[in-house]
Amino acid sequence: MRRGRRLRFLLVIVTLYFLLCSIGGKYLADASLDPGRRVLSDEEITLFQESVRTSGGRLQDVAITTSDGALLRGWLVRPAHPSGDAALLLHGLGDNRLGMTGYAQILLAHGYTVLMPDSRAHGMSGGALATFGLRESDDIHQWVSFLSAEVRPRCIYGMGESMGAALLLQSLQAESRFCAVVVESPFSTFREIAYDRMGQPFHLGPWVGRSVLRPMVEIAFLRARWKYGLRMGDISPEDAVARSQVPVLLIHGAIDGNIPVRHSRAIHAAAPRTVLWEVPGADHCGAMSMDSREFERRVVGWFHMTPVFRSASPPNGETSLKAISE
Repeated sequence: MRRGRRLRFLLVIVTLYFLLCSIGGKYLADASLDPGRRVLSDEEITLFQESVRTSGGRLQDVAITTSDGALLRGWLVRPAHPSGDAALLLHGLGDNRLGMTGYAQILLAHGYTVLMPDSRAHGMSGGALATFGLRESDDIHQWVSFLSAEVRPRCIYGMGESMGAALLLQSLQAESRFCAVVVESPFSTFREIAYDRMGQPFHLGPWVGRSVLRPMVEIAFLRARWKYGLRMGDISPEDAVARSQVPVLLIHGAIDGNIPVRHSRAIHAAAPRTVLWEVPGADHCGAMSMDSREFERRVVGWFHMTPVFRSASPPNGETSLKAISE
């Protein structure tokens, strides 16, 4: 009798566990692909427009239509004294183009024309789903083509934070026109960040997602594939960077509690020619707030120097690129 009761109790526990994983996996997939929009308010738009006018720059509303019919919107901002170069700035998850204002101000001050789009399913852009690079890679390709035709810059650079950083790196698999990119707090693969998300509510590491809640992750991946046709397991900025020749500067806060620094370390390990700047005491996307002058020096220095080394392709190019970022 006791053995039978124990078996029934165990069966109930296992059934509840898989039921929880099934419900949780469904919610995880749907919530990840539809993170919610932070819509630009009229007041925010007016304040940004005024700041551009005050600096002597010019702002233009721009848009492209993607291959799947989504209308993506953004701003093209021209500085008072253009240097002849341009930069594409990509914001994080659940944010919009205004999240890149601080980065834009730095680059505009140095004469860069900046393109600040809302990612698909964010801000004022169309698109029903955020796909973490599966569709956004082609969106970025189209934005680069737009910049090339509209501005005709000497060099196009890329800069992204968090999700935007991962999107930018993922796009390098097919987009080679960037002279260089800077990314802050990217994830290495979607699977690895999913493992992190499983442990974070309990203040535990990715081992929770790899073991105890692994079925929930797998069910979420299956739902994304069956319902939306998305292979989330294919999302790997790490692999894209390893196959690209575009110079990449990785910036990551040493105490990042959102996307742990191990992600940038993994990308750097897969592509040793990248340069990794770990910022002591900085949390998620917090490098600029820790030391704005050093942040500006490293970012602008990276953009200024990498085209020279890329075109020259010296035998010790990796060492030289590392030196200019320090």
